[in-house]
Amino acid sequence: MEKKKRNLMLTSFSIILILIFALGILTHFIPNAKFLEGEIINGSGVKSASLSDILMSPILGFENAIDVSIFVMILGGFLAIITHTGALETGIQVLVKKLKGRELILIPILMTIFSIGGTTYGMLEETVGFYALLAATMVAAGMDTVVSSAIVLLGAGSGVLGSTVNPFAVGAAVSALPEGIVVNQGIIIALGATLWITSLLISIFFVMRYAKKVKEKKGSTILSLREQKNMEKTYGDVKEKEVKLSTKQKITLILFALTFIIMIIGFIPWGEFNITIFDKFTGWLTGSSLGNWYFYESALWFLIMAIIIGIINGMKEKELVDTFIDGADDMVGVILIIAIARGASVLMTKTHLDNYIIYNAADALSNVSATIFAPLNYLLHVVLSILVPSSSGLASLSTPIMGPLASKLGYSVEGTIMTFVAANGLVNLITPTCGAIMGGLALAKVEYSTWVKWALKVVLTIALVNIIILTLAMMFL
Repeated sequence: MEKKKRNLMLTSFSIILILIFALGILTHFIPNAKFLEGEIINGSGVKSASLSDILMSPILGFENAIDVSIFVMILGGFLAIITHTGALETGIQVLVKKLKGRELILIPILMTIFSIGGTTYGMLEETVGFYALLAATMVAAGMDTVVSSAIVLLGAGSGVLGSTVNPFAVGAAVSALPEGIVVNQGIIIALGATLWITSLLISIFFVMRYAKKVKEKKGSTILSLREQKNMEKTYGDVKEKEVKLSTKQKITLILFALTFIIMIIGFIPWGEFNITIFDKFTGWLTGSSLGNWYFYESALWFLIMAIIIGIINGMKEKELVDTFIDGADDMVGVILIIAIARGASVLMTKTHLDNYIIYNAADALSNVSATIFAPLNYLLHVVLSILVPSSSGLASLSTPIMGPLASKLGYSVEGTIMTFVAANGLVNLITPTCGAIMGGLALAKVEYSTWVKWALKVVLTIALVNIIILTLAMMFL
């Protein structure tokens, strides 16, 4: 019976496509939008999706996700070069041997580091490369890939959820406010830090508890037999033979770490914090200085480092190229998931369904008390974030409406901004429309349905604590 039940689980592709079709069908049950001088009247209705709109949205998702797709493809080639050198496998053996009996300590340390990236610059899609790295580490340490996925996703996600200075969430929301509405950045940072730390502590508790259980008893893993076989095939071949790193392998691991460190530095928008020390770096290499990078610049950086690491390890030209291509080829499934996931947002924008929901929801919230306004506003943005996972995109859609509404009702605008940020961050821990989730889980060999089954209790606990904090903020700020 258990085997039959497991076989009925839907794949990530099917889940996303069903969601897209459901959104398309929904547009036919909502009044048609009204136009004035060729422009749609916001909130008046939607444009009913045609069959071609629905079918084309996953295809157009490729265009929408071309930057992250290129990055993931080149990342695959880079990781294949690293794997070919044997440095990573040996390095993991050394690490696990040194931490023998104390492997669990890695969990809070790594989750805190990822969360700092999340709260400062919205580190989420940039974490895709870490799923494979940590999967190998955690499996070798006697845990599973749910643990490694949770470290990355809940770690970075709790930071994004409690953004303090993240320009793609808080910055985008503040800048989207109409003129005349002033916010206190100190309150935003304090409220963001409260959401961040509480969410991180909840996440660490759940991950540690599960990891300890799996480590003590292998049969307690939530992974299906198929997932366990895939995990073992991909990440379970680390053998305890040679646990000494050669000089080349040490250099390789240093360059491997440096590659990710430079990428992270490149993504952080230093200009937003008036830090100009990095302005002169790498512009000659990528065309953009550190702090102004995105996926294209990072893709070039990983390509360059893959070549350098291959040469240092004495790889011949054909060997290097073939290994890189094989690694890029392994990422095709991940890229397909990321691109198709963007299709939901494409369809939402094309049919104006996103505008319709936000305008009508704001109207419904215009006469409620603070104790009701905060939870309902949170739930509204949970729904919107499933459909529009981009924090900056949702900020430009939502804040110009909800900010003035909160101000008019005498409620905290800072609390309203952080309600959007927290709800959007919460959804991006679990939504199938987030390419980072779907791509990362695919790398870790974890089915989306398995992740939902495990993470749902964590997400619901975080949501409850978020709502309490935000309601108190709305009442007293």
